[in-house]
Amino acid sequence: MNLLKGRGMPHKTVYWEDVKEGQELPVLTKEVTATTIIAGAFAFRDFHPSHHDRDFAVKRGAPDIYMSIPTTSGWVSKYLTDWTGPEGEIKRMTFRLETPCFPGATFTWAGKVIKKYTEGDQHLLDVEYSAMVPMGIHCIGTATLSLPTRGVGIW
Repeated sequence: MNLLKGRGMPHKTVYWEDVKEGQELPVLTKEVTATTIIAGAFAFRDFHPSHHDRDFAVKRGAPDIYMSIPTTSGWVSKYLTDWTGPEGEIKRMTFRLETPCFPGATFTWAGKVIKKYTEGDQHLLDVEYSAMVPMGIHCIGTATLSLPTRGVGIW
């Protein structure tokens, strides 16, 4: 059994055979704090003051510090691979930012499998996803994921 990093929660592998086109991904909610935003920016070495200095952000017209683009990208990756399990792999990912994410927001992640197919020896899914914040859509995008198979006939 694999464990979700730092949480001690069992994490199950999603197999390609068990996924259907049109299937909804689980909804994930996450409370966003100033620490979430600052830690994400610093982890990606994004030291722009708008991601950690409230006074600077307010002087520039924002109500508070706001999440950096690389932090959003990291959250997209986490949302998708938490669903697939440790053997899932992101092959391609696109996203478009729309509404800023400020401390105190609640992220609500959702997604849907839009295509299931094979390409060579890879078992792939195309997924649409979005992250909502109280002011609207924070980001929206698509991803291609590679999933493991149950390995029928191997060995």
